Amino acid sequence: MALELRNVTKRVGAVTHIKETSLMLEPGHFNVLLGATGSGKTSLIKLMAGLDPMASGQVLMEGEDVSRLSTQKRNISLVHQFFINYPHMTVYENIASPLKVVGMAKSEIADRVAEAAKILKLEPMLHRRPHELSGGQQQRCALARAIAKESRAVFLDEPLANLDYKLREELRDQLPELFAGRGAVVVYATSEPEEALLLGGKTALMRDGRVTQFGPTAEIYRNPGNLDAARVFSDPPINTATVIKEGTTARMGDRVSWQLSGTAAGLSDGAYSLAIRPYHVLPSASKKATVRLDGRVQVTELSGSESSAHFDLGLGGTAGGEAHANWVSLSAGVHPYEIGEMHDFYMDPSACYFFAPDGSRAA
Repeated sequence: MALELRNVTKRVGAVTHIKETSLMLEPGHFNVLLGATGSGKTSLIKLMAGLDPMASGQVLMEGEDVSRLSTQKRNISLVHQFFINYPHMTVYENIASPLKVVGMAKSEIADRVAEAAKILKLEPMLHRRPHELSGGQQQRCALARAIAKESRAVFLDEPLANLDYKLREELRDQLPELFAGRGAVVVYATSEPEEALLLGGKTALMRDGRVTQFGPTAEIYRNPGNLDAARVFSDPPINTATVIKEGTTARMGDRVSWQLSGTAAGLSDGAYSLAIRPYHVLPSASKKATVRLDGRVQVTELSGSESSAHFDLGLGGTAGGEAHANWVSLSAGVHPYEIGEMHDFYMDPSACYFFAPDGSRAA
């Protein structure tokens, strides 16, 4: 079973909410839609689920065009971030509700409800009503309903957003196991990059109603195809600056320069956006971190066994005055930073990404 989008678009009046999008979503792993609020994640899910009309394109399930089928006929399940359960029904009845709609035999309904309740640890609560449950238990009830239905596709639209931290962690760890081996296409929308990395599978990065990159989540993290993708998967924020490439030399301002190697050395001369993750900018030189930077420390943070320093990177004079960049260093151990003081930092040039003026990956 696969779910395919072919050139789908969505418009509301003169406004395009989803720009032309094609995706092949397959079972066996999570398919994550990752983007900020307003990027189009929910709109795309509604198109796939048949809740909103498309302006153009097709939705195919197992090769069958379901674009004109109602939501009910597509055999899908949808779990929202809000705990959508029927308040007048017991937990058992909530889980069983979609099975009753299709006229399933009572004995099979009982078996499916029992299996889903066992998986979600809801067995002691089957006779309670939603208002008697905690938020986490209500969301478990919604997930159990999706599992019991044995849908061809399951859409999870930020399902953990309204849970407390502990419950989010617990359910996030369980979700891949809950849907493993069920043959359904699972689509999971989130605004949290860390959540996408923890769930694994494949990720579609979304921005302004468009998918900017799609592929294995870990691969997108290691090899972002554009500057937006590099920024998404970085916490603290990825460091960026303009570099000028001349021959095999890269220059940031008039104070920092180094010799390029590999694909970066083969780039055409000109201006590029450099990006490097904070853990490749260290407070002391190492075998790889060899390019010296100096910055004025602005903020320091100690988290467990890691230290971070936000610093103002001076890049030297320009026609309009001194050039600056706000950068972050993240390193193991505890480091004696002093707010307001100058400190040397060292960058690993082999960990730098280079992006063209239009944001596309250059090296």
